[in-house]
Amino acid sequence: MGLLFASDAVGAREDRFDWFCETVSSDVMPVTLSTGHPADFQASITHLDLGVVALSAVACSPVLSRRTLTHVRRGDPEHLQLALITQGAFRISQRGNESVVAGGLVLTDTSRPSEGACTGGQVETVVMQIPRRALALGSDRVDRLLAQGLAADAGSGAILADFLKTLLRRGPHCRPEELRGMGSVTLDLATAFLAQQLGDPGEAPAEARAQETLQRIYRFIENNLGDPGLNPQMIADRHNMSLRRLYALFGDQPLTIAARIRRSRLERAHADLACGELSGQPVQAIAARWGFSSATGFSRAFREAYGITPTEHRAFSLVTPRHAKHRNPARRAHHRALRGSTFSAGDTAPA
Repeated sequence: MGLLFASDAVGAREDRFDWFCETVSSDVMPVTLSTGHPADFQASITHLDLGVVALSAVACSPVLSRRTLTHVRRGDPEHLQLALITQGAFRISQRGNESVVAGGLVLTDTSRPSEGACTGGQVETVVMQIPRRALALGSDRVDRLLAQGLAADAGSGAILADFLKTLLRRGPHCRPEELRGMGSVTLDLATAFLAQQLGDPGEAPAEARAQETLQRIYRFIENNLGDPGLNPQMIADRHNMSLRRLYALFGDQPLTIAARIRRSRLERAHADLACGELSGQPVQAIAARWGFSSATGFSRAFREAYGITPTEHRAFSLVTPRHAKHRNPARRAHHRALRGSTFSAGDTAPA
């Protein structure tokens, strides 16, 4: 779902800029912001969670931003931010590069100091937050694009820009699983666009190509969790590789490929069981939606992961009011336990 936050919701006009500063620093990353007209400041932020990436639309009065090494040490999401400037112009400097972008795209890195400023009136941007680890391109190559104006009026840039704007407009009306699928598509489009800016993608080193393959497999897993036939052999076949090569690709990952499938399925079922809109659906129907064909196997795997049965989790999540949960220390401990669930890295996915 899309979440909208607007400065108009803040009571006193003089508090609106403070609200904007706090929202950006807490929800995005620590940064120092300043403006010449705090009393007249207006801003809105729309956030869309796409799973592997996130998308935000930010509209604000003229503002200056500065992110220093101190800010980076205080908090770093380790994201690349690909911003589309849809109104106004924005000057950005990072890593010795400086550009003024209007109507185009620009890439920045949250792990490096940066400075930015609106060069005219109100600025509107669409910002894509890309985890560094999710982008299947070598860091040293991507760094060459930082703070460089990138065209969005032709070719892959225009396709990406149109897609981002449509996604922001239509995305809030999509189901969470649809948005996760769109997240994979969005990341693929952004990767293809950035690779195009760097030249022939075939020039990428073997390590970068392996990372690209790995991320493509991760997205394939997320998009096919509901298929009970999803297993390592199916994934290897669909990606034209041997099972041995697939296992080697996951050799240095925190989880094996089967454990990754298992964890993702359990996470989806865990979230659906806590959803009031799905309270009328049987537990096994939700389990089957995420690829579990055996009720006994699902219940066992769920309890091993979360320390509670699926039925108990659903009852607790739906009966306990959210505000009471936060007041009661025992209930807070229960939810911390759920968030801190662990998963085995074993090679056998549950039935």
